[in-house]
Amino acid sequence: MRKGTITHIFTAPGPRMPMVERSEPVMAQEGRGLALDRYAYGQGSYNKDEVGRRQVTLINARFIKDSGFTPIETRRNLVVSDIELMWLIGREFSVGRAIFKGVKYCDPCRVPRSAADPSLDFSKVFEDRGGLIAQIVVSGWIAVGDDVVPPT
Repeated sequence: MRKGTITHIFTAPGPRMPMVERSEPVMAQEGRGLALDRYAYGQGSYNKDEVGRRQVTLINARFIKDSGFTPIETRRNLVVSDIELMWLIGREFSVGRAIFKGVKYCDPCRVPRSAADPSLDFSKVFEDRGGLIAQIVVSGWIAVGDDVVPPT
């Protein structure tokens, strides 16, 4: 497997709140999620009051191109390039100084709507391309441009 690269990092302070693009390094917190993100506080739609149930979501940048959606509109925490995310299910991998573990495929949700074309349905556009849910098994700083390194 070849390594990938983080192209975008996004967090949201609460469920259905606007995503915020992070250009500075972000702390990936073991068993919680990304600092400043809803999942780290048990406030996400998919982990309400259950810190650690859902921690981080990733999506492949190649599926965003020509989709009608921008990276921030996917509502995923990490956008990555040059790696097949499904290869990471059940495996540990590094992102910056943190260690993650791929948990399962992330079904496309019904929340995102394209600002460019409000009629676009995210769940249909990203069917079978929704991304990956991952856990953080070792805390560490991550940043845009960091490598996503699969196991050897």
